Amino acid sequence: MKLYKRKIFDQIQPYVGDDTVIVLHGARQVGKTHILFYLRNTLTALGKKVFYYDLEYPDLLSDLNKGVEVFVSDLTGKGYIEGEEVYVLIDEIQYLDNPTSFIKIIADHYKNIHLIVSGSSTFDIKSKFKDSLAGRTTSFEIFPLSFEEYLEFKEIEYIPSKVQSPSGIATLIQRYREFVIYGGYPKVVLEPIEEKKKQYLLQMIDTYIRKDIRDLAKITDIKKFNNMLKVMASQSGQLLDLASLSRETTISFPTLQKYITILEETFVIKRVSPYSKSPSVEISKNPKIFFFDSGLQSILWFNSFQKTLLGSIFETNIFGELVKKFGRSAIHFWRTKTRQEIDFIVEHSNGSVLPIEVKINFQRFNPKAIETFARKYNVRNWKVIGLEGSKLSRNGFFPWEATAPSAG
Repeated sequence: MKLYKRKIFDQIQPYVGDDTVIVLHGARQVGKTHILFYLRNTLTALGKKVFYYDLEYPDLLSDLNKGVEVFVSDLTGKGYIEGEEVYVLIDEIQYLDNPTSFIKIIADHYKNIHLIVSGSSTFDIKSKFKDSLAGRTTSFEIFPLSFEEYLEFKEIEYIPSKVQSPSGIATLIQRYREFVIYGGYPKVVLEPIEEKKKQYLLQMIDTYIRKDIRDLAKITDIKKFNNMLKVMASQSGQLLDLASLSRETTISFPTLQKYITILEETFVIKRVSPYSKSPSVEISKNPKIFFFDSGLQSILWFNSFQKTLLGSIFETNIFGELVKKFGRSAIHFWRTKTRQEIDFIVEHSNGSVLPIEVKINFQRFNPKAIETFARKYNVRNWKVIGLEGSKLSRNGFFPWEATAPSAG
């Protein structure tokens, strides 16, 4: 299997070999194992001694659950010499009975063993003593492929700084439509047959429920939970109304709150908070919900891929791209009690904000809400992200332009 360099690798690399344990965490099938393999090949090419453990193998899991001493003994049997510098990559570390304790002991007492681990997001939930890892780990969130990575995995050349010809833009539009429809999970991107793409996503959902959250959420009625996922997929990008969702799914309010929290902690959805400095005028309580991947949203909602782009699925896709560029906590929305609304407000670390409207067709953009927001918050820059129609002369951007590394 060909290994492609993920963009986050450049963020991870400076920490490789440090005293802290590197933790890669994210949803299932987002490419954590792929990154570990790429790291293994990179380190091996540099002459480093590397060991890889996949804890989905019961025998390996059983050995590591016996404690760090058994683990070090196993390393010795594989060629490790006490005191030498080695790199150990552990995949699916959340399967350990106590991954926190294991990491803490390695970090404190085996400085020469550079540990790099991956885990589904349930690793964070299952860790009982997370505070004891403070200062001992450096964590990286892994998301599905960005559009730039999608093109690389498809081996399509695209240079962001290069002005594209009309035919080049037409090709990128077509590719972006495919990216919205199928989403960014690497295995789905690399699979050429649509039916198999669908089955991969359905299997992922099934595995997620069976392995990741069934026990954590104490799900007693899988049918109701699946129906909740379907309803939430149809509401991605909308205000979260728990009372209405509870009635529609016949799931009790407390149980629904618990399910949503776990879905968020396992990187399936995100509750997006409103941006507001005037709560008397602007709605400041109800968040919106978004799925991180538009292909997953489509399968949950329709049980198929939609050939015609829907506004909510396109908006979900753009949300995912903004999260990959700016981070989960930086993305908000704006809505007034008079129902003026802006799809996304990106809040930068320096306090500045960037309003973003999302329209499949540029010509459907109405500037009234952004103009109101710009006057209220003294904002000069704003963007409209679209895919069809004539691009706006100054503030219009295709998705790949608005989320390029150099784009603000």
